[in-house]
Amino acid sequence: MTDARYLDDAERLTFEATVDAVRGTDRVVLDQTYFYPTGGGQPHDTGVLSTGETEWTVTDVRKRDRIEHVVDGDAPEPGTTVTGHIDADRRRAHMRYHTAQHLLSAVLLDEYDAETTGNQLYTDRARLDCAYDRFDESDLRHIESRLNELVDADLPVRWYTLDRDEAEATLDPERTRLNMLPDSIREVRIVEIGNEDDSIDRTACAGTHVASTGEIGTVVLTGRTTQGSSHERVEFVLK
Repeated sequence: MTDARYLDDAERLTFEATVDAVRGTDRVVLDQTYFYPTGGGQPHDTGVLSTGETEWTVTDVRKRDRIEHVVDGDAPEPGTTVTGHIDADRRRAHMRYHTAQHLLSAVLLDEYDAETTGNQLYTDRARLDCAYDRFDESDLRHIESRLNELVDADLPVRWYTLDRDEAEATLDPERTRLNMLPDSIREVRIVEIGNEDDSIDRTACAGTHVASTGEIGTVVLTGRTTQGSSHERVEFVLK
């Protein structure tokens, strides 16, 4: 099992690891990694693995039974010690957009009773799908204003793990969306935004996030589209 260190420290961009296995000719399994694999609407990290003498570009990161780093060229041999270097700009963009998406989910649930049903992040934009009939221009202006109020408040963002039974017994199921996780997962990672006695959002999430909402930047809603019966898609960018 690869130790997924990005769950603990989203700011770490350089690390050392040992190649545990190679799958095919180009998929490297490390004993530990800070590279984020595609999942939960968040794209994978990119970067480089190197030994000092040889360098491999990491073009994709996938989570299967273990985390696989897809590299260009023939992979390093098992047992090789490598240094991982994560693309800082790409990682930072995903962190900002992911935290902004959590804020948007919270605002839509609190003020429109609109539960998030899906999301997709990129380095330069994001979208969120929710259960709602239709937002009008006035709604979008209000949502954008409320989001930027929460950004300006510079609220803390933190993450921690809870036993699943405790999480289900103590946290709001509409916010945590624990029902979306397989029953086999018995320990859940919670991302919480806001002060401990007055949180804005608590959600089960394995993504990377900024440490406070002030790091998100200005949120600009760029539009909405209808996604089937009683579902809306909201799109936004960060400035």
